[in-house]
Amino acid sequence: MALAAERTMDPLPGALSRAARKITPKAAPVEAVVDERRRGRGALSNPSGRFEAERREDVDDGWGALGELPVFKTTVTPERPKTIITRNESPDISFDRSINPYRGCEHGCVYCFARPTHSYMGLSPGLDFETRLFVKEGAAELLERELSAPNYQPKTIAIGTNTDPYQPIEKQYRIMRSVLEVLARFDHPVGIVTKSALVTRDIDLLGPMAEKGLAKVALSITTLDRKLARTMEPRASSPEKRLEAIRQLSDAGIPTSVMVAPIIPAVTDTEIETILTRAQAMGAQEAGYVMLRLPLEVEDLFSEWLLAHFPDKYRHVLSLVRSMRDGKAYDSAWGKRMTGTGPYAWMTGRRFEIACDKLGLNKERRKLRVDLFKRPLRAGEQLSLF
Repeated sequence: MALAAERTMDPLPGALSRAARKITPKAAPVEAVVDERRRGRGALSNPSGRFEAERREDVDDGWGALGELPVFKTTVTPERPKTIITRNESPDISFDRSINPYRGCEHGCVYCFARPTHSYMGLSPGLDFETRLFVKEGAAELLERELSAPNYQPKTIAIGTNTDPYQPIEKQYRIMRSVLEVLARFDHPVGIVTKSALVTRDIDLLGPMAEKGLAKVALSITTLDRKLARTMEPRASSPEKRLEAIRQLSDAGIPTSVMVAPIIPAVTDTEIETILTRAQAMGAQEAGYVMLRLPLEVEDLFSEWLLAHFPDKYRHVLSLVRSMRDGKAYDSAWGKRMTGTGPYAWMTGRRFEIACDKLGLNKERRKLRVDLFKRPLRAGEQLSLF
């Protein structure tokens, strides 16, 4: 009987000597990993990525070997990228460059649209995405080199648009901190999105940058239900801590906004007005939202989670999701991918706008300055005469 599905690059010592390795067609259903092995994680399974030719599954051989398999612990692998600034030309987002200090995210948000990117590493977008992480060593040095290029033209750099820069491993590796130090030294504008209260650690950097018009921060809040948040985004800061982070940032003079993201139909959509009200009371000045989107492997991972935790809402939730995407779970078309279309999407958008208007949110969109950008002198470098 197959008790767990796992895709792993490392051999599992001991246990697999007495457990059979079964290779099946990729289209076969994937079984959930037992709770004892995935405690504190968001995804329920660890299916092979879409670029893998086969699906590997651990199968009990009758001797109880699967009971000896280890729990999913967080492992971190150093990565040395050639560049650190990622460019995009998407017309429906407000930035054209971003930085991602880490690959994978320990927060484990089951709905995370970035999960499929782990397939490029030969890993699973499931449990691998939240346990097998990559840290971009030397990110600060790379950034300094790229900002120092003679032809570099400054525009706001967005951080936290893919994986969270303040996920738990940031406490140890401090890559985000080092990136901010470089941006502060160059007087370069930065916009941050996070689900972590750890961002308040860097108020000493963000405060002076904000005073110059160089920094703004958005806290993403999906739900105010602590139990639901722990199930859906297990290692992110609690909703209360995120609200408190908004207060601390705002009190420090840092422009702060709230992202109601993602809005999950029939699960969290009733909380839109409450989240906005609580965030505004804590000092948030702006707000945004994103509808749930389920690209590639995320559809199966989220559906699996939904069936396990909300079996009575399973069909209804997915029906509403598809009603916003012309019958599909996801539509990547610009202008549609983050808000959807159709009656439900329209109604949700109007609710959000009315609530923001009543609360005075988004009355003024703070634009960050680019005219202060400068390239600091390096050791031994002389000032120009002109």
